[in-house]
Amino acid sequence: MKKNKITPYKVISVIILCVVAFTFVFPFYWIITGAFKSQSVAIALPPEWFPTEPTLANFERLFKNPALQWMLNTVLMALGSMLLVCGTASLCGYALAKKRFYGQSIVFGLIICAMALPKQVVLVPLVRMMANLRLRWLYYAIGVVAVIALVMIVVTAVKNSYNWLPAEARRDWKVKDYLFHLLVAAIAVLAVVYLVVLFMPGGLIVKTKENTPMTDTLWAVILPTVGWPFGVFLMKQFSETIPNEILEAARIDGAGELNTFLTVVCPIIKPGFGALAIFTFINTWNDYFLQLIMLQSRANLTISLGIATLQAEFATNYGLMMAGAALGAVPIVAIFLIFQKFFTQGITMGAVKG
Repeated sequence: MKKNKITPYKVISVIILCVVAFTFVFPFYWIITGAFKSQSVAIALPPEWFPTEPTLANFERLFKNPALQWMLNTVLMALGSMLLVCGTASLCGYALAKKRFYGQSIVFGLIICAMALPKQVVLVPLVRMMANLRLRWLYYAIGVVAVIALVMIVVTAVKNSYNWLPAEARRDWKVKDYLFHLLVAAIAVLAVVYLVVLFMPGGLIVKTKENTPMTDTLWAVILPTVGWPFGVFLMKQFSETIPNEILEAARIDGAGELNTFLTVVCPIIKPGFGALAIFTFINTWNDYFLQLIMLQSRANLTISLGIATLQAEFATNYGLMMAGAALGAVPIVAIFLIFQKFFTQGITMGAVKG
């Protein structure tokens, strides 16, 4: 058996990797330890590398403000953007990769050009658009989508009521079939609940004034991310790896476009969904500039904006700032650790074509 020899190249590589890893890890260590330091210790010189007298005063002061509400706002904003971007980008990417239509190359070229546009260039049109849109219009639009989803589910259930499960699943109740129908039932229940909440006495329509603009709501931050050009580009690259023979076989078997996309395309590009989900979540979470422009009221602030207001109120209390930064970094680190496998697999697969 051949033994690995220690060469100068390997030694230098390990040293460089250790230095780079330390450079990335040390800021996290400094934030976490700084969160348990008092203001006098946090600004002391020479610095205290590890808190000898740790304190929870920073977290107590942080939670006296609506920090949990800010965190919930940020999580809802990031998750909403992630789901919408993954859905729209996968459909657009699949169409650009596997469908042939007039002006296809022009559309893709415009998407590439949009990726090069700085966000500050389109910020003024975005703000004016959100100010002109009405919150009621969005609620009505979601209601229409909920009704369409309910109709499709009911029609499918009635059509297949005598044969709701495939023959194989009837013989052997497969977990994936059970989970699929459970998901369909959950979508139907959510659609009904939303329609009830929308039109019930004292519901969203009644509470929302007719001329309420969409600014100063989380929707003003979520909706501008839906048409993310990078997401369309990424999912197009993944969709190009799908063999055309598989799509033709699905059509021969009688599968429609939606059925082909859900049952054939989505499982193949699942690593792409994982990579895009992480990219979208982190990009939306860290989009401080758009949040600063769109959100004003204290109850609708995100964790980043909330920490900034605390910095102004408490005259730069570094221990408090570290506690807020540590709290805001937890969801991002957790999401990355959970989807790390899909992230690395997705990046690797997306880089290979054919």
